[in-house]
Amino acid sequence: MPIALTPPAAPEVKNLENAKVESLNKRKIICFSDFDGTIFMQDTGHVLFDNHGCGSKRRELLDEQIKKGERSFRDVSEEMWGSLNVPFEDGFDVMDQTLEIDPDFQSFHKFCVGNNIPFNVISAGLKPILRRVLDTFLGEEESAHIQIVANDAQISADGSNWKPIWRHDTELGHDKALSVQEARKEAELTCEDGTIPLIVFIGDGVSDLPAAREADVLFARRGLRLEEYCVEHKIEYIPFDTFADIQREIVKIREEDAKKTGGKGVPARFNPRANMWRRVSSKNAVPKLVSMTPSREEKMFLWPDAFSELKTPSAEATESSLMPVQENVVSGAPTTRVQA
Repeated sequence: MPIALTPPAAPEVKNLENAKVESLNKRKIICFSDFDGTIFMQDTGHVLFDNHGCGSKRRELLDEQIKKGERSFRDVSEEMWGSLNVPFEDGFDVMDQTLEIDPDFQSFHKFCVGNNIPFNVISAGLKPILRRVLDTFLGEEESAHIQIVANDAQISADGSNWKPIWRHDTELGHDKALSVQEARKEAELTCEDGTIPLIVFIGDGVSDLPAAREADVLFARRGLRLEEYCVEHKIEYIPFDTFADIQREIVKIREEDAKKTGGKGVPARFNPRANMWRRVSSKNAVPKLVSMTPSREEKMFLWPDAFSELKTPSAEATESSLMPVQENVVSGAPTTRVQA
């Protein structure tokens, strides 16, 4: 199913801001948000694994294997999901008791619907679970306005076999950056006069970095790993405590963009690096762009095929053997050239 670029028709919702927002609808804005730890405070998969699968101790050990580079995210995830032994419907009893939704998310989503801002969930989780959780906490009618970009799943009727159907053939299973790129390209086709859509990403963890790099505006939940990483590596972001903070900032950003650009051309908060990423292949560009990436941790998320390998001498040599690079500037955008 394609990513939501235009929200489904919905009953009129009163704007929560001044009526002048009506005049700011020229610039298409598309919101992407992580799910676990962002919209909901807990991780849906962890709730299931701890109560109906491998248990919290084994899960924590598997998480450490990912962090240490001993196993890939996809490999570990398949073991975790494969450990579940619970029918699909029964798995939600514990979720109803455990999950907490951001207190202002529902109001924020109504704001998006009322202001023609498509809202997409982008997650490394399983789409059937995320959809059921949204249906339960928001109601099916409101949930239907949210497009979910995630992995599918095959789940046996008796709950004895849970198998992820990965969205992309990488060690992460779902390349969030690629999904955002696809959405931006599709949105550009629907915009008039060459107007570039404004891409907003909302997240909480380092695994959100690939998609965050493709966004024009990044919101990071305050006090969590994504914010820490942004501070450490001087990545521009806006902190938030609840989705009410995000709503206020988006209103300001729309007003700013209308004043500076009139809704035409590129957004006032345009991300030139994201524009560069759209023009290159994430696999073929590894030798040329690796010097622009601050750490191996980030390289692992940006290029999983090249940098998420198990810890072996050959894997380490792959990175150390890269040729030195020289940075140039072409049309105002940074590029790199491999030295001969």
